[in-house]
Amino acid sequence: MLHDARDEVSLNAILIESLRMSRLSVMRWQKPVVSPLLATLAVLGCVILPLMGYHLSFLFFALFTMLVLGVPIAISLAGACLMFVLITGQVPDIVVAHRMINGIDSFPLLAIPFFIFAGSLMNNGGITERIFNFAKALMGWMRGGLGHVNVGASIVFSGMSGAAVADAGGLGMIEVKAMKDAGYDEEFAVGITAASSTIGPIIPPSLPMVIYGVMASASVGQLFAAGLVPGLLMGVMLMLMIFVISRRRGYTADARFSVRVLGRTFGRAFLSLMTPVIIVGGIITGAFTPTEAAVAAVAYALLLGVVVYRTLTWQKLLKVSMETIETTAVILFIVGSASIFAWILTSNQVTQNVIALMGTFADSKLAVLMMANIVLIIVGCFMETIAAITILVPVLLPMAIAVGVDPVHFGVIMVLNLMIGLLTPPVGMVLYVLSRVSNVSFERCMRGTIPFLIPLVVCLLLVTFIPAISMWLPTLIYR
Repeated sequence: MLHDARDEVSLNAILIESLRMSRLSVMRWQKPVVSPLLATLAVLGCVILPLMGYHLSFLFFALFTMLVLGVPIAISLAGACLMFVLITGQVPDIVVAHRMINGIDSFPLLAIPFFIFAGSLMNNGGITERIFNFAKALMGWMRGGLGHVNVGASIVFSGMSGAAVADAGGLGMIEVKAMKDAGYDEEFAVGITAASSTIGPIIPPSLPMVIYGVMASASVGQLFAAGLVPGLLMGVMLMLMIFVISRRRGYTADARFSVRVLGRTFGRAFLSLMTPVIIVGGIITGAFTPTEAAVAAVAYALLLGVVVYRTLTWQKLLKVSMETIETTAVILFIVGSASIFAWILTSNQVTQNVIALMGTFADSKLAVLMMANIVLIIVGCFMETIAAITILVPVLLPMAIAVGVDPVHFGVIMVLNLMIGLLTPPVGMVLYVLSRVSNVSFERCMRGTIPFLIPLVVCLLLVTFIPAISMWLPTLIYR
């Protein structure tokens, strides 16, 4: 019993630190990613461009310069926009503050703190172990059993957290430890854990989908519905890769199928499994909006953690609340700063010029989608997901709409691309979190993840070029 208590304390401590790392990754001052010479040239460019009258070029150059110098993304966006406004003199500088306030004055954004709070409550409320044990009883009999269990648990947990880092930090320690104890290679265990965690922001609820919905003025409910089938497809593709690797390496089943064990673990996890049913089912049936679903998720998580399981203490609740407040503040700061950036691009007709430029060599839907995928994959390797969405939506979405791409479909494509970016250096936040919770080096984590990038990329291509995969469910429900 004492050992279990120590394990629980250790898991909670590592989870809190993992979430803290993900939050601070977009706010703390990073080490410069360029040499001092290049940084000096970038600063000189910021001085010369406005003197020559290239104000829009200065905006992008200033943003790029601050990013490569390690300035936090939110400050980089707001700072570049403020300097642009001061240099051009087109509008009073107070407009910057007004646009930031207007950017976060959105009802759907209320879902963000509640979904973050609900995910943290469930991580700290003893739900993850119940889900893992149920998934093991359900899928452990397959070849490479714990690999399939890993994916199945992530699919279930994705209906609760809505964030890849929360999945990696919450289930990651349990999954990797169980696979290592069962004789699986460490790289294989970490690789499938990292890949399966990217399902979290695809299956509703999804924090990136909420941000995209606000930036693109798209229905969050439709975005949630559009992500359900692609998320399940990702799970199937990963399980196929697990089967192939397990067959080559001689991995066998990890448990015999037992109806009695399945029934017992299902009974222990039943109330936890009802969480995604309440959230997703409530949104799809129209019982409540995504924002109301987030509030319902918090209420249900509190009920389970405080009344039913009695694992949430006042100390844990206070820590989770503070983590939620800080994380929400960071996200809203980024959204507010990005709203200024989007407003400048729109008012200076940058988007229209980009569409006209791209139309010369990307005049078809196929070409635009291919180009968008390439841009998003590259950006996802270097930029945090929420920051990438807030910056790229004003640029890429109008171009996609111009060739007939549905905004909801494009939202799923964008989030899926950026989730793959979470598995690639130099940012690779999921890899950093798993490296910490599993005590496996970052390089080995990256090496173990590479085989699982193949099914994720295949899934991306299928979702991109077969719109029905993502649009079937929202069309059936909402249109």
